[in-house]
Amino acid sequence: MNETIPLDGLPTARRRWAVTTIVIAVAMAAMDTSIANAVLPTIAVDLHATPADSIWVVNSYQLALVACLLPFSSLGEIFGYRRVYQYGLMLFVVASLACSLSWSLGSLTAARVLQGIGAAGIMSVNTALIRFIYPARHLGRGVGVNALVVGSFTAVGPTVAAGVLSVASWQWLFAINVPFGLVAIYLAHRALPATPRATHRFDGISALLNAATFGLLIFGIGEAAHHANWTTTAAVVGGTVVMGFLLIQRQIGLPAPMFPVDLYRRPIFALSSLTSTCSFAAQGLSFVSLPFFFQTVLGHTAVETGLLLTPWPVVTAIMAPIAGPLSDKYPPAILGGIGMVTLCIGLTLLATLPSDPTNLGIVWRMMICGAGFGFFQSPNLKALMSAAPPERSGGASGTIATSRLVGQSTGAALVALCFGISAVHGPALALTLGACFAGGAAVVSFSRLLTKR
Repeated sequence: MNETIPLDGLPTARRRWAVTTIVIAVAMAAMDTSIANAVLPTIAVDLHATPADSIWVVNSYQLALVACLLPFSSLGEIFGYRRVYQYGLMLFVVASLACSLSWSLGSLTAARVLQGIGAAGIMSVNTALIRFIYPARHLGRGVGVNALVVGSFTAVGPTVAAGVLSVASWQWLFAINVPFGLVAIYLAHRALPATPRATHRFDGISALLNAATFGLLIFGIGEAAHHANWTTTAAVVGGTVVMGFLLIQRQIGLPAPMFPVDLYRRPIFALSSLTSTCSFAAQGLSFVSLPFFFQTVLGHTAVETGLLLTPWPVVTAIMAPIAGPLSDKYPPAILGGIGMVTLCIGLTLLATLPSDPTNLGIVWRMMICGAGFGFFQSPNLKALMSAAPPERSGGASGTIATSRLVGQSTGAALVALCFGISAVHGPALALTLGACFAGGAAVVSFSRLLTKR
């Protein structure tokens, strides 16, 4: 395989294979962040676990993922993004097999930790790799593909889970990753480009502080969502603040900080990161609350609920590749703002559904949400990556994945808060809050027009 670092993207034929391996791996990693939520009750019954204990099947994956994203993106800058991606993919496949063979809650949780670490290897550098796979003039198209895969497969995870459970056991939800993963490993070896390597050393102390900060943050969000006692929540929040302060202090002055304070000094990068977090919080609020609304309030079956959720990711899949090339021609601030305004309108329409809506009435509202979400993601990813210099692509890529996970986790926690306020009106309240997040993201997106690079 040619080890020459591409000056402006890969040749067309090799580019297709490189994109294929990223699509497969990112789809698996993105879907596994949401798929376990849908099968958690089934897993708990099968493994004779309590609902409270079974939550760790989800938490262990998320904690391992968020703790490793920025350290792995730093390793990618030092040792090459391709190497981190390949090792992450191999670990993810092995861990998926271990998940499918688990015999107890403890063994499944341990396998999910390994799976989360592997997913971090994939998600931390995939956007950085896209920067070297596509020519600079087509970067928007490349990140559009990435946005399509992440957004669609995260959203469609519960639907896939319902479909698989209708014909097979939950173990197959993990086992199915193995053949696809092996194909992706082969393609990664053959097609992914070599990338420049930084000269700075890996900072182990920063990695530990990063893991503690974001691990406590996600754990605290999860504890709040499951109504932990206030002393535990307060202790976790306090720990997050202390670790975060120490992390930022450590990063100041470093030539390539693991937590990219150098990139956050760039207004476009900081605003784009904030907008991304808000958009995924809106998505999290929607996709956690809507299944409860469809099944508990409207009385639909699990299969019907899956079908009603499908228009969102389908339209996202249509819009993301359209918005990507447009972001190569028009300001991402405008395109992203239009997307978030559209999502805000769609969520407001869902929150104000009549008491006995028709399926068609639900579907066209979901399509509006999917159009807005898909139209936003590609331009925003383009803005994030373009705001970072090429040698800091790893920091930007890790930030993208971290913003996404923090936003989704925040949205899920706020759904629990809304349901605690009102069991009957909780879904509508969550959707209204999601519309507020989308509206705020639109304001932040448009504000990028007032900044200088």
